[in-house]
Amino acid sequence: KAMHFTEYQYLDVITTKQQEMHDLKVNFDKFYEIGKKYLAQYLNKAGNLEDYRNPPRMSDVEIIALSICQEALGIDSENWFHSKLKSDYSSAFTHLPHITRYNHRRKRLASWIQKLNEAMAREMNEGEDCFVVDSMPVPICKNAREKSLKACCEVFETAPDKGFSAVNQQYFIGYKLHLVISLRGVCHSMDLSKASVHDLHYLNDVKATGINNCSLIGDMGYISSEQQTDLFTTHQIKLKTPMRSNQKDFKPFPFVFKKCRKRIETLFSQMCDHMMIKRNYAKTFNGLSARIICKMTATTALQLINHQNGKPINHIKHALAA
Repeated sequence: KAMHFTEYQYLDVITTKQQEMHDLKVNFDKFYEIGKKYLAQYLNKAGNLEDYRNPPRMSDVEIIALSICQEALGIDSENWFHSKLKSDYSSAFTHLPHITRYNHRRKRLASWIQKLNEAMAREMNEGEDCFVVDSMPVPICKNAREKSLKACCEVFETAPDKGFSAVNQQYFIGYKLHLVISLRGVCHSMDLSKASVHDLHYLNDVKATGINNCSLIGDMGYISSEQQTDLFTTHQIKLKTPMRSNQKDFKPFPFVFKKCRKRIETLFSQMCDHMMIKRNYAKTFNGLSARIICKMTATTALQLINHQNGKPINHIKHALAA
């Protein structure tokens, strides 16, 4: 029989759902179960991914789940997040480490968080034969502070530099985030480069991401007959890019490819809006890369929750309301 709710009962249901959506412990449990499932083959008996002489009271999977939970809820302040856990959830997180220890472990576990992201994406991208590639700027300071910049400059090879954003039509100081996503909007692979690196050079790394016998859609920044031939010869990847108007035998870019490219633009908007990827509080390159990996993994985890609940996977703001 159909259930009929009175107005007050209906409001109680909505209120309960809202409380669960904003309850840190409830959301933590969701990400903890995801971490345990997709990293099960790497876990030891204590639930850790690494061997410790003195095993910590909070396991590696719990640290990863906390990191993803923080990013998924749009909390960009680690100090506020840690204070919130200590004040309002002290009974739920009795083994919470000091914030310095927490940050050190999160950076050390960045490669495992990346593996978690790849495992979730592999499940949702199964059978995909068409991908989209693009990059977005990740500035770490204002242009006026270029000469006094010290953040992430500990090693020259990974230090930020100046690049040009074609979308914003202005220069920026920082890095570029390169992404390859499926048509469903799920990240397949990602990489971080200096801001001055041209998008075309990332195609050399695409060959090592594991995709083959598929189509790869890019913008005009990826136009190169040599790269197009090389990708097809080595991995049967068909690179599709719009032609410049002054090119010989010019043909308009098919509408279906234009529509496919909108998916990655939407993902970039979600990364900037919900994940606040352009807010930088990191002082080292390892800290910055760990934050970006956590943000990308949190996005994939929210997509996975929607996928499992039969909802549109890219409605990530509503995923935790399930």
